[in-house]
Amino acid sequence: MTATKTKLKIGIVGCGAIGSRLAKAVVVNFGDKAELSGIYDVNLEKAHNLASELKINNIVVSTLDDLIKRCDFVIESASAKSSKSIAKSVVEAGKDILVMSVGGMLEAQDVFKLAKDKSCHIYFPSGAIAGLDAIKAASFSNINNITITTRKPPSGLKGNEYLLKNNFDLDHIQKETIVFEGSVDKAVELFPQNINVAATLSLASGCKDKIKVKIVTSPEYKRNSHEIIAEGDFGAIKTCTDNLPCPDNPKTSFLAVLSATAMLKNILEPVKIGT
Repeated sequence: MTATKTKLKIGIVGCGAIGSRLAKAVVVNFGDKAELSGIYDVNLEKAHNLASELKINNIVVSTLDDLIKRCDFVIESASAKSSKSIAKSVVEAGKDILVMSVGGMLEAQDVFKLAKDKSCHIYFPSGAIAGLDAIKAASFSNINNITITTRKPPSGLKGNEYLLKNNFDLDHIQKETIVFEGSVDKAVELFPQNINVAATLSLASGCKDKIKVKIVTSPEYKRNSHEIIAEGDFGAIKTCTDNLPCPDNPKTSFLAVLSATAMLKNILEPVKIGT
């Protein structure tokens, strides 16, 4: 007689558009292997609204510590400003975490070391870019340079403080316009809601200083696209994803949410595909 396996208890920090979709994915797609055991948001009303939508009682908790105690595995979908501190708290408790706000983890070597000491795992989904498996493979040789060009419609950049301070009038841009060109660190600092892919690319390649980031907008753009070109001893890699915005949040790509769902499947399923 085969013993019944215990379901993985999953908790979610951040109940906005991404966190809500991932909560639904846990319930709908992985209910046989996992259960949604807790949800938390600094705005508790968001958490209660999500619980009501899911029709699940007693899953809203009032603190991050309560969530961590209740769960085996945590999904962070809060913000780049808080992702590192959240990850540190989860790992200190000996739990695994999937981080959506990758930009906040660029300077998290102390958390990575803690995860190693605690035998925990920190997962970063590929997000809205293709070719990360090839970039990871290339990192075992010499990478000369990487460029990532992100193209977004003006609506996907609305409310960005850097653009407001520099008088970019997104409502009246009439042609293709470069709004940023620079390093990964600066891109993540100035566009924390838009450029997680650059942070993920940096962590996967291990050569942040060789990456150049460009962000472009145009009223003709209807989709979020990310083009990556990498060159090195391995040859050359060129990928482009042409994404539709997430229906609930135009600042992120729908593929980013689907990527996290695919990573959950990879964690829960016995068969692993891809590097």
